[in-house]
Amino acid sequence: MSDKEEETVALSDRIANGAFLAIMGLAKILPYERRIPAMGWFFAHVLGPVAGWRKRIRTNLAKARPDLTEAEIRHLTRAVPDNAGRSLAEIYSGAEFINRIHASDPLCGAGLPALEQAAAAGRPVILAVAHFGNYDAMRAALTGRGWPVGALYRPMNNEAFNQHYIPAMQAIAEPMFPRGRSGLAAMLRFLKGGGWLSLGYDQFDGNGAILRFFDLPTKTVLTPAELAIRYDALILPIAGIRQPDGLSFRVEVGEPIPHSDPATMMQSLNDHLEAQVRAHMDQWFWVHRRWKERRTR
Repeated sequence: MSDKEEETVALSDRIANGAFLAIMGLAKILPYERRIPAMGWFFAHVLGPVAGWRKRIRTNLAKARPDLTEAEIRHLTRAVPDNAGRSLAEIYSGAEFINRIHASDPLCGAGLPALEQAAAAGRPVILAVAHFGNYDAMRAALTGRGWPVGALYRPMNNEAFNQHYIPAMQAIAEPMFPRGRSGLAAMLRFLKGGGWLSLGYDQFDGNGAILRFFDLPTKTVLTPAELAIRYDALILPIAGIRQPDGLSFRVEVGEPIPHSDPATMMQSLNDHLEAQVRAHMDQWFWVHRRWKERRTR
């Protein structure tokens, strides 16, 4: 970062960024097999409580899974941040992480043949992704097959953090398109030309359609389905599912979603994600405010 750039970054952001780099620097001293669980432990036992994540997890679980026992809830308040910490450490492990994914070639699932056919035909693809498992394991697995995948991303509010976070993501797969007019235009040109684009759909979207997730109403973005229809793109869910050893992944490609109307297509994706989350409750980011409620005056 140049001196001029440093002057425009708030002091609080520089302090937070410095703390993160110090923690990650210490973690990198450890061998990979110890580094990843160490960062998971830090998120579960230090960052999670300080950031208020445990309370948010409990709030969401009370809505979506009121059947869980107190012991199960307590486990998830630690396991969910643990997965998030491991995922961030994996991104910052660069070539170590990427080479592990490439060597294992973890792609599997009912939708893999359709993905292979799309690659052979040069057909555009919408990869519907969620904050589940490790999103970047999916990106690394696809590039390992020689299938570049683009992604739309929102730069962090902390500009100092962006200076290293964005390059870390770019090292796994490119192109990446920042949210905004120019990024959106470049993304659409990429997709129209037969590119593969990963788009998230599991966060609350104030402009979305009211669909169901865990049998609860929540606004869901329609953009992935709308783009698939507009550009005749294959659309299917894909997820990097962390395995019991905590280090390896199965990158599962779901069956393609038939083109119909956007709301029906996105409800199918919500249903698919719900099934995956129920099978791996600790791997979805239960911290998000997925079920926002209207404020009353």
